[in-house]
Amino acid sequence: MVGEEGAFVLGWDEVLTEEELSVTLKVLCMSEEEFKEYKEQDGWEDDSEEEENSVLSNEALSRLKTPCKKLLYDSVLLTLESYGSDLKAEQDLLNNKEIYEKLSRREQQALHVRYGQKRILHQLLELVH
Repeated sequence: MVGEEGAFVLGWDEVLTEEELSVTLKVLCMSEEEFKEYKEQDGWEDDSEEEENSVLSNEALSRLKTPCKKLLYDSVLLTLESYGSDLKAEQDLLNNKEIYEKLSRREQQALHVRYGQKRILHQLLELVH
């Protein structure tokens, strides 16, 4: 469901892999009974046209049902824990010109990427909390 990398792609305003995330949340938040019924329909494609064409914007994420929001929240926390440092540590490095300038160009770029990823994840935490 989530492709080869097993990850979802989030942007500042919406989920960029919305179909994968929508299906995954739908299935993971189903009861065993609902899952059996859904699977028996042989109709993974039978979702309504409205659902298929919906975009998982930040606004839509904040309106998810509580079980799905909890699942996303817990997943984001696990993802943040997988980093070696927290958002504040990245911010402190970016703000400390002396230390920042000692980093290689590649390390600086990696720092910016990590910082951006963590900011998006923290934004998602706020949306689904």
